[in-house]
Amino acid sequence: MSGRARYATWLKRYWIGLLAVGLSAVGIYVLFANSGKAQSRRSQQGAGAARGVPVITAKARTGEMNVYLTGLGTVTPLNTVAIKSRVDGQLMKVLFREGQIVQAGELLAEIDPRPFQVQLTQAEGQMTKDQAQLKNAQVDLERYKVLYQQDSVAKQQLDTQEALVRQDEGAVKVDQGQIDNARLQLVYCRITAPISGRVGLRLVDPGNMVHASDANGLVVITQVDPIAVIFAIPEDSLPQVQQQMRGGRQLPAEAYDRDLQHKLATGSLMTIDNQIDQTTGTVKFKAAFSNKDGALFPNQFVNARLLVDTLHNAVLVPNAAIQHSPQSAFVYVVKSDSTVEARNVEIQGSESDQTAIASGLSAGEVVVTDGVDKLQPGAKVALRAPQSAGS
Repeated sequence: MSGRARYATWLKRYWIGLLAVGLSAVGIYVLFANSGKAQSRRSQQGAGAARGVPVITAKARTGEMNVYLTGLGTVTPLNTVAIKSRVDGQLMKVLFREGQIVQAGELLAEIDPRPFQVQLTQAEGQMTKDQAQLKNAQVDLERYKVLYQQDSVAKQQLDTQEALVRQDEGAVKVDQGQIDNARLQLVYCRITAPISGRVGLRLVDPGNMVHASDANGLVVITQVDPIAVIFAIPEDSLPQVQQQMRGGRQLPAEAYDRDLQHKLATGSLMTIDNQIDQTTGTVKFKAAFSNKDGALFPNQFVNARLLVDTLHNAVLVPNAAIQHSPQSAFVYVVKSDSTVEARNVEIQGSESDQTAIASGLSAGEVVVTDGVDKLQPGAKVALRAPQSAGS
């Protein structure tokens, strides 16, 4: 083998050896690095286990809780009246402003009274004429009675005169009816408000002819104070409400906006509908509200809340403490050794951000309200400052 060939072979073996040494060094470095990371991770996990899972807690307390039934409702006026003319004639005056609050008996409009004044004059004239005829017939009747006693006239002539008097008396009564009717038409020419309420938009302008048969009328008045809300409640809640009403209790009601954030008015339950809607399985409730500030507007959608009961000395916890499993509701209770226990509870009711517990939890016990997603029974926790259930 020539010297050039031996040199090439040596050089190739040198690079192979150098590469093997380098790979061995890299492998050793990676092995030690991973071992250090694993040890660090185990140290951190051990420290974390020693510290516990950070959670926010609250202490269960006893207190009172109002039990409400909530349903979507519609604001409905207690009374709505379409103002229509009861006579035919020309609309002369409109004395209300659109949107005005009017009182019962207040003058709203006037219809031309002159045709009815003429009818009244004619009826009075006819009555004067018939009264004169009646008086003359009565005088003649007295004469015929004297003559009959003297046997100067036949009995038939006397009977005829008596019939004539009764006929004239009937004519006078008809005339009185005509006079009363004409006066009534004159009263109808002055259109007044039958109820107190808010006037809507005017439907007929002055100068137009109006008729008693007009479908739309002149204007619509809605009673806005007090005002009602009709809302639907599930039929399963009906016995609870009926029991309270049979006891003579007046159930308070509240009206809230659509978001159930702002209270609009406070009132009380008036009545319950006499049948259940089979389509929805609900029954309609009607509550009355004072509406002096006009917060409730006819046909407005609101959330109605009906107070049906008050729980006394109930165990209360924040809603966030309640967890749910396929079997039941439960809470994580923090024990004295800073570990947690999953405990099944029976919920009695909830209101706002509080839940009443019927069984499974006692007042004074600490429950987890935040951080439950990292918990399991027996896990150690790091407690933050407990908060009262009402805070």
